[in-house]
Amino acid sequence: MTPGPLIIVGGREDKHDEKTILRELVRRCDGGKLVVATVASDVAEDVWKDYEKVFHELGVKDVVHLDVNSIEEARDPEHLKLIEGAALVYFTGGDQLKITTRLGGTPLLDKIMELHNAGAVIAGTSAGASVMSATMLTGGENDDSHKVGNWMMAPGLGLTKEMIIDQHFAQRGRIGRLLGAVALNPGLLCVGIDEDTSIIVTETGFEVFGSNAVYILDGREVLKTNITEAPRDSIMTIYGVKLHVLGHGDVFDFGMRQPLIEGSQAQAQMQVQAEKNGSAQASAH
Repeated sequence: MTPGPLIIVGGREDKHDEKTILRELVRRCDGGKLVVATVASDVAEDVWKDYEKVFHELGVKDVVHLDVNSIEEARDPEHLKLIEGAALVYFTGGDQLKITTRLGGTPLLDKIMELHNAGAVIAGTSAGASVMSATMLTGGENDDSHKVGNWMMAPGLGLTKEMIIDQHFAQRGRIGRLLGAVALNPGLLCVGIDEDTSIIVTETGFEVFGSNAVYILDGREVLKTNITEAPRDSIMTIYGVKLHVLGHGDVFDFGMRQPLIEGSQAQAQMQVQAEKNGSAQASAH
């Protein structure tokens, strides 16, 4: 069976007006159980109440709260019962390290992966977006992120192995730290997602969905960087990075490592595959 799509959101998705991204989550849920996982948050109950309200307003009848505050809690069999049969699991914001340290190596994470491989959608916003990748950014902020020694990275959940994800991208001026991620991981695509913007990821690529932009840095043709040789407080240099900026409806192909031109045969094939994935997901639930 084809794994379900990932919906990776750059944070601060609209909860009050059009609710475009949240409506898409509800559509993908297709009447099934929607799990709100507040594992990353220090104010889990407040976050849950906000999402519970908006998802009920959007017509979801079966929405449940996955609240895990420690790795011991993640091993509670009651949590496995809670998420059984979920059509969509949505990781909210906070601290992505809390997700990996509280869920890593537990039957609960195994179950989430099992659901995903059986066709369920896994989604995440802000910290819940960064944790999707196999390698995730955990630090290196704004004005200081152009320095050689100012990046912190850790293993993520590994739901996507092609990309490193950053979020709140333009709004928090994170181009510097994403360039650092490229310098450290030139074989991966480094993707910055603006607020109220998402990418819908399948095995072949992703489509941009939302009100702002997605930025893709590709280091495959990097000529030189000083990130491993220069002192930690030096300015980082890097030559030859390729940059793409995509908006709503644009499609990026993993195999070609480039956006698809509207109307191209490759884009048409990707759209057909996305529709097949949607049909398989509906059949599974």
